Amino acid sequence: MAARKTSTFWYYIAKAIFGVAGWKQTGQVPPSIKKCMMIAAPHTSNWDLIMARAAFYIMDVDVRFTVKSEWTENPLLGWLVKAIGALPVNRSRNNSLVDGMVQLFKQHEELVILITPEGTRAYQPKWRKGFYYAALEAGVPILLGFLDYSKKEAGVGPVFWPTGDYEKDLEEIKAFYRTKKGRFPAQGVR
Repeated sequence: MAARKTSTFWYYIAKAIFGVAGWKQTGQVPPSIKKCMMIAAPHTSNWDLIMARAAFYIMDVDVRFTVKSEWTENPLLGWLVKAIGALPVNRSRNNSLVDGMVQLFKQHEELVILITPEGTRAYQPKWRKGFYYAALEAGVPILLGFLDYSKKEAGVGPVFWPTGDYEKDLEEIKAFYRTKKGRFPAQGVR
């Protein structure tokens, strides 16, 4: 049996969380995919990070996610935020998050970046575009990670390769997410 990519400790914590909550993990990141942008949607609750991160520990996917650098510098919680996969981003400077993510993909042989394109837990008719253009520029696919609170399922849907036609591609991506229910469905993808 191959060694785990992720922490065995967090794997058992994740299994316990899913067991207590009655959730199941479904779908996998295809083994051939070493680098990708992973969407996490619908994003309607603070619980989403906990459930999504638990699902990726169960799947043994070393997923990383961007956070404001202040979170990783926090003396009380910084170590935990880093331990669960945070990539700190300094948003005080005029820097491009897209360029930063493209550089991260170039620097790593394996990298899964988790992103919430809605940008907030409230309903957003327009998603942030950075995830799409970072994937396009880096030449990596977009995987459709999801939480479906109605079925208590967390997992990975289809692999999506960006074509450069943002509006068309986004409509296809959102069509998948319209079949998934967030914790607060009224705030989900429409």
